[in-house]
Amino acid sequence: MLSLALIDARNHTLRLFSVWEEALGAQGFAVPLMGELNPPLWELGHIGWFQEYWIARNVQRQRGDRCDPLAPKLASIEPNADGWYDSSSVPHDTRWQLELPGFDATKQYLLETLNTTLDLLDSAPADASASDDALYFFRLALFHEDMHGEALTYMAQTLDFGATAMDGLLPIMTPRAAREPLIFPAARWRLGIERPSRVGDPIDVTPAGHGGFVFDNEKWAHEIAVPEFEIDAQPVSWAQYAEFVEDGGYDEERWWQPAGWQWLQRTGRRTPRHVEQLRQGVLARRFGQMVRVPMALAAMHLSWHEADAWCRWAGRRLPTEVEWEVAACAGATRGFHWGEVWEWTASSFRPYPGFSADPYRDYSEPWFGTHKAVRGASFATRSRMRHPKYRNFYLAERDDVFVGFRSCAV
Repeated sequence: MLSLALIDARNHTLRLFSVWEEALGAQGFAVPLMGELNPPLWELGHIGWFQEYWIARNVQRQRGDRCDPLAPKLASIEPNADGWYDSSSVPHDTRWQLELPGFDATKQYLLETLNTTLDLLDSAPADASASDDALYFFRLALFHEDMHGEALTYMAQTLDFGATAMDGLLPIMTPRAAREPLIFPAARWRLGIERPSRVGDPIDVTPAGHGGFVFDNEKWAHEIAVPEFEIDAQPVSWAQYAEFVEDGGYDEERWWQPAGWQWLQRTGRRTPRHVEQLRQGVLARRFGQMVRVPMALAAMHLSWHEADAWCRWAGRRLPTEVEWEVAACAGATRGFHWGEVWEWTASSFRPYPGFSADPYRDYSEPWFGTHKAVRGASFATRSRMRHPKYRNFYLAERDDVFVGFRSCAV
């Protein structure tokens, strides 16, 4: 199953990149230098590099998350790979200055590294006591590629292309009938993934986890007292958000925290990103095409600042991480709906008690305290990535991703 998943992820990556080839191939995949973008060929090569670095080149891969990340690695099949694609040592802005291989050479690198990965996976231990360690880096590479697949999708949205080509690659968002908010009684909740009871036990990632894999920022479950709270059954819709805009929400400093008001003045934003009109319906650009968006759909491409300002205007607040997780896990049979847009929470992204970084140390640790915790999934998130304990995180100003929010009673 893992082998098929790795092949599926690579096929999905290449199908997505065919959209980029159609739009930008003739101009050498040139894109502007922006903080929310990567050069397309760098993005593609990095996916193959990450897989090769942590699997084929990693002599300690069978130790799983106990692997020493500083241990020497074997040489890459591409002599310049580390100098091109190592995100830890190649600063973001310098990626535009690199003389990267062309599209065909990059695809060949991805093919060769995937073939090696599948050969090594075929020889991995199959017994349950060793499998989670032995498969750790294969699963990490799989989810890493899934994340970059979504990044290729929202970067196409940022650059305004791909409407026709995206057909069949992404699910269609459909409006849902509004439901009343849900009330959850005071409780004690185990936030995070449960630690295995003893060494060698398979990881318990229920409900609906990542199939034996746990990200370091989800370790480990710890009990938290959660007071009673009321939370929206679904994310805030365009109809709800439009009321804020029409009421002059972008003109009233009192609804915005200082950092949010500064962001608003700096960007000159009058409506959410990509929205051209928000009266008598939503007219927005979607992958380079102007479309009329149903008002009942979840609002998206909203920064944390915009989500927080709407809540202040509405007399509500953003949910905390633990409130969101409680509702997603305990409210599934009560109409709590999630998965169309990522959802901002009120919580800053911080480590759980006893946190220890996994071998890929740049995944979580550098972003603690500077990013906001985001929960859920978007329509562009692969199904195997979705579970209610998964933690995502973005800077409060990010509005290029497919992110919205829901609210709680004050």
